[in-house]
Amino acid sequence: MAKQEYKVLGVMSGTSLDGVDIALVTLTKTNVWSFKINTATTIPYPDNWQAKLKEAISYKAKDMETLNTSYTVYLSEIINKFIAKNTLEGIDAVCSHGHTIKHEPDNGYTLQIGNLQSLATQLNKTVICDFRVQDVKFGGQGAPLVPIGDRLLFKSYDYCLNLGGFANVSQEVNDVRLAYDICPVNTILNFYANKKGLPYDDNGKIASQHPVNTKLLNELNALSFYNKRPPKSLGVEWVNHTILPIIESYNISTEEKIATFTEHCAQQIGKSLNNTKTSTNSLDVLVTGGGAFNGWLIDRISNHCNSKLHLPDDELINYKEALVFALLGVLRIRNEINVLSSVTGASTDHSSGIIFNP
Repeated sequence: MAKQEYKVLGVMSGTSLDGVDIALVTLTKTNVWSFKINTATTIPYPDNWQAKLKEAISYKAKDMETLNTSYTVYLSEIINKFIAKNTLEGIDAVCSHGHTIKHEPDNGYTLQIGNLQSLATQLNKTVICDFRVQDVKFGGQGAPLVPIGDRLLFKSYDYCLNLGGFANVSQEVNDVRLAYDICPVNTILNFYANKKGLPYDDNGKIASQHPVNTKLLNELNALSFYNKRPPKSLGVEWVNHTILPIIESYNISTEEKIATFTEHCAQQIGKSLNNTKTSTNSLDVLVTGGGAFNGWLIDRISNHCNSKLHLPDDELINYKEALVFALLGVLRIRNEINVLSSVTGASTDHSSGIIFNP
């Protein structure tokens, strides 16, 4: 008989390159799943690692292999420090996403580094990782993976919206979970904030104080991706090949670019959250991810949708993805479905992830 309670570490590194999120989570299965985030932190990437991860998309195979090995060592070091600092014992598993370098599901390929056997060896813990590869082999997008957590942990909300490197949303329609990537968010906003010597546009102050370039806004909104039906997902490749060249073709200030792209995000996200039901009641939206702290972005999204946005406590905003990857790992241990074909487009629901023992 399967265990009813698990104490696991969820480890997540997102495309916005803020750092590595680590959360010690207790997951309990009675009639339904419940959770508690016991302690969590974000380890910011030092400059050298941030630079490596940004340029890695252009690496050749041998350099990528070297990077994968060194990143796995880096991950094991910071996870071991987290365990030691918090004197953690009795951990059932470490459930790690790794860091996405390339995501080209239409070409049958996705790569998350840091998902090597040596991670389990160096941690002396069971590790569950590499959650995306199997889904791509099954014809899926390999993303999004978080919706299973939305279904099992946050089903009281009509929508679950994540504002990270990309915005993605999930919802239940006729007992089927639907989810998809909406648009880039912090991958672009942080890129331009960095040009001003800032890590991000704090609370949207830059965007709120500068004009929106209507021509650029209209060109961004006209991109064909936004008319594609789900399942659909985005990667940094699309940002580099499509979004950035459009923005860079405009001879406008960095501040105006931030303001315009913030408005673009708000319009695309708002469109995805609009209540299309006949009911006059507004729908409830759980908002998490770093973008939830961007007050101007939240205000603009609210302006473009008729749903009600709910911001939970900071811990859940920051660590929901780490929490859900902890759940993905536990479901994999139990050999239960943790990837939904309705959101990824795979040929079947499945239990994904590689289990490494120390």
